[in-house]
Amino acid sequence: MTEYLTFSPEQTEAAGEQLAGALAGRPSAFVALYGEMGVGKTAFVRGFCRFFGIDRVKSPTYTVVNEYRGSKTVIHMDLYRLRDEDDLISVGYDDYLGRQAYLLCEWSERIPSAIPEDAVRVTVSRTDGENGRRIVIDGPNDK
Repeated sequence: MTEYLTFSPEQTEAAGEQLAGALAGRPSAFVALYGEMGVGKTAFVRGFCRFFGIDRVKSPTYTVVNEYRGSKTVIHMDLYRLRDEDDLISVGYDDYLGRQAYLLCEWSERIPSAIPEDAVRVTVSRTDGENGRRIVIDGPNDK
């Protein structure tokens, strides 16, 4: 387990960038993101993507999936609006899982049975103050 305490969106992004660097040697990875609305999951993804030269990262709450291409491909999913595994399958989840890409999935707690066993799990929670965050990363090799 790795833990970060951040006190600004920029520091939360930096934590995401560090995870990307730790995973960069892998051809693919699944990163399951957990945390309440507005806690900074998309900021974390923005930093992750920046490591691969990707900017203009937006929350996929309404589109469900955004795909970004940089030095690596990052697929950014948001399960908040999905009700069940049928909804997940309808957005092409199985196809995304089979790709050589990094799949970052916000609101993973919505459909826990769909999260791969070897996923890296990232939990973002509020701490002191408006921008204080605790980020816990747990998973294979505890990056």
